[in-house]
Amino acid sequence: MGHARRRIVRRVTRLAAVGGLLLGGTMVGQAVASEPAPPRASAPAAPGAAGADLVARLGDSRAAGSWIGADGRPVVAVTDTRAAAEVRRAGVTAKVVPHSLGELRSATAALSATPVVAGTAWAVDYRANEVVLRADPTVSAADWARLQDLAEGLGAPVRMERTESVFTTRLNGARPILSTAGRCSAGFNVTDGRADFILTAGHCGPTGSVWFSDTRGSQEVGRTVRNSFPGDDYSLVTYAGGRAGEGADVVDVGGGQGLRITGAAEPSVGQRVFRSGSTSGLHDGVVRNLDVTVNYPEGSVSGLIETDVCAEPGDSGGPLFSEGIALGITSGGSGDCAVGGTTFFQPVTEAMKVLGVRLIGAGQQPGGAPGQAAGSDPAGAVAPGDTTPGSSAPVNGVQASTLLSRLADPRNVGPGLLIIAGSLVALVATRFIRAEQDRQAYRRYYSATWG
Repeated sequence: MGHARRRIVRRVTRLAAVGGLLLGGTMVGQAVASEPAPPRASAPAAPGAAGADLVARLGDSRAAGSWIGADGRPVVAVTDTRAAAEVRRAGVTAKVVPHSLGELRSATAALSATPVVAGTAWAVDYRANEVVLRADPTVSAADWARLQDLAEGLGAPVRMERTESVFTTRLNGARPILSTAGRCSAGFNVTDGRADFILTAGHCGPTGSVWFSDTRGSQEVGRTVRNSFPGDDYSLVTYAGGRAGEGADVVDVGGGQGLRITGAAEPSVGQRVFRSGSTSGLHDGVVRNLDVTVNYPEGSVSGLIETDVCAEPGDSGGPLFSEGIALGITSGGSGDCAVGGTTFFQPVTEAMKVLGVRLIGAGQQPGGAPGQAAGSDPAGAVAPGDTTPGSSAPVNGVQASTLLSRLADPRNVGPGLLIIAGSLVALVATRFIRAEQDRQAYRRYYSATWG
């Protein structure tokens, strides 16, 4: 019986050693053969990147903006036929218009230089080749008449519109379930390489505001450490524990679904976008205008993204994205999700540049590990369990990486070599033990027969 048990142990050891050699060899081979993906600090080019590049090349005097056409291709507005020919040679649609981008921006600059009237907003409408000036119901008849007189002398066409709803930030001060200053939505998780933060709207609360994840205020999420509002509309909330945790690159899109964010980019006029918030959930629409100025009752904010996506109080700070690419954080607007409306967003690229942070998962994971690049529209969303926008909850039911990708991780070269070395030692040891046992058996046999 003792001999049989020893034989079984030796066989199991040899099989384990052979398996270790195969596993270690696979880990080293795959890791060496695979090229490590370069860190992705930003997203792939936006749909309208080609148009934006052409506008920058032509300059404000020959170009008048760009947008995404109905066919999904970029369109560039130009002021002369030579510029139009240059645009067409680049494979982009050209539209000749009477007013340059410089003229239109000069008109918006003149508006910005006038005394601020709360409840107004303006932007350059590239497609209409004019400036659009809006006023909500809080703007008096006298102020409206003064704005009309001003518009007539701007030297560029101005379309004046009255809105049915008031321009407000989307903070809900009556239901403080997230921040001490009121209820908002977390936007995106970001990091500076030392600590992790929530990037959200600046109007949600000043520096020092304490954020909670429950209505009783017993579960602290973190504190606001950087804030910019008015002027801009973004802030940083540092996590109480310093780290966002697993699944930090996932934003909630409702219905137990989430979307992995893989990078950040600037949007294009006409681009289809999605917004998620803690009040109204997921909604979609298109980008109407860029570089918009809005005069909220709390102060003016410039450089915003204007969309026809609806939002409601409590959605402030929530993420704006498209195909897994972060675009902005919810600032304010008018209307609601029952009748529709207009919503403005702080561009996320500008906020991250000023704050010196990057998206978690877009280039680096917490702790410095290379991030993954996988993203899709909400139709192909992953399941994050009970995550919220900016949540740190893990992605449940989704393989973050396959077995093959784990084996191909360059960091597995060292462990693979250790497994190979251990397996070789085990094989040599079992071989030596078998030889020694055979020698001892041989000696016992002949010593018994020498008598």
